[in-house]
Amino acid sequence: MPAIVLIGAQWGDEGKGKATDLLGDRVDYVVKFNGGNNAGHTVVVGDKKYALHLLPSGILSPGVTPVISNGVVVDIEVLFHELEALAARGVDVSKLLVSANAHVITAYHRTLDKVTERFLGKKQIGTTGRGIGPSYADKINRVGIRIQDLFDEGILRQKVEGALDLKNHILVKVYNRRAITADEVIDDLLSYTDRLRPMVADTSLVLNRALDEGKTVLFEGGQATMLDVDHGTYPFVTSSNATSGGAATGSGVAPNRIDRVIAVVKAYTTRVGAGPFPTELFDESGEFLRSQGFEFGTTTGRPRRCGWYDAPIARYSARINGVTDFVLTKLDVLTGLEKIPVCVAYDVEGVRVDEVPVSQSDFHHAVPIYEEFPGWSEDITGARDFSDLPVNAQNYVLAIEKMSNARISAIGVGPGRDEIVVRHDLLE
Repeated sequence: MPAIVLIGAQWGDEGKGKATDLLGDRVDYVVKFNGGNNAGHTVVVGDKKYALHLLPSGILSPGVTPVISNGVVVDIEVLFHELEALAARGVDVSKLLVSANAHVITAYHRTLDKVTERFLGKKQIGTTGRGIGPSYADKINRVGIRIQDLFDEGILRQKVEGALDLKNHILVKVYNRRAITADEVIDDLLSYTDRLRPMVADTSLVLNRALDEGKTVLFEGGQATMLDVDHGTYPFVTSSNATSGGAATGSGVAPNRIDRVIAVVKAYTTRVGAGPFPTELFDESGEFLRSQGFEFGTTTGRPRRCGWYDAPIARYSARINGVTDFVLTKLDVLTGLEKIPVCVAYDVEGVRVDEVPVSQSDFHHAVPIYEEFPGWSEDITGARDFSDLPVNAQNYVLAIEKMSNARISAIGVGPGRDEIVVRHDLLE
């Protein structure tokens, strides 16, 4: 049985939760391997809508063991808030496992995130202000707090005091904020230890043993390819590896155990926060996509920037991630458009460029070169077979499939759990 990586192919918000849900009853473990509560999945189950931020989407599937692995940064307050909210709605959350090696987001990480972003003014990155970046920075600087540290008060105090030695100087002298005491941070973290302890495990060992036993493990990436700290539109990126390679380092499962890489891509493109976005629309077409697709952030509520499908980005994602299958979402949002433009290449200072430019400056100045496809007006939410789609919708899917260098195996035709067309089995 396979190990499957599921990632976003654009700038996030592609509908990864729905793709996870599609596989849910055939998967034994769902693993969140990067990021924190800075992104969200919206999953619709029947007439119920669930907005998840830190938890893996698989927590909504009965029989699945959800795992928060070592590559994640965990805001423990948010973790328990989400668990309590789901439990109140009748969701079984008792199987959740949390890696002992995952790093913790503290109060000082959140404070530094917010004041630093405000200090940058017009040069803001567009962070969510939830402490993710500062927590990852501490991880790399080797002054981070890990989940396992919460169970040794002496070690925890030593690490928090060491981290605050520098951070309080920055808060007080640079940002004119009050100093944070070690006691308030430690007391807050220790208040969760009794509830947290039963969830904590060596998740790398658990997952490898599961694969040895023939179980199916799904690795669910937060954010998306173009927000990857190495391969995205740096510096307008997240602080972790949101690409398929991050699944290995973020979980402790070796890359040669991964069988399939499924990338979720919208039938158009959206982005939240600052940074280049060649196909962004500032007219009524952009507002149409935003309103029809309800493009507002699951975590932040911010309106998303909207644009047409960008084939070079899809090809880039296919290459960087080793994509075996695309899941195309929100095709129904395009219903009613007379013409649907697709970006097939860029014009960079008068030169046609067919792939994503390696130079950030070139990408910032890239002007999309479009090819237009005829639209359709028929309601497609009832389609369950590819042949059920209007001919123009079929032609659109086939055209972008050819441009994107990997097969489109499933197509979302509505927000509901069952509103999807499956062309190829995602596990074969």
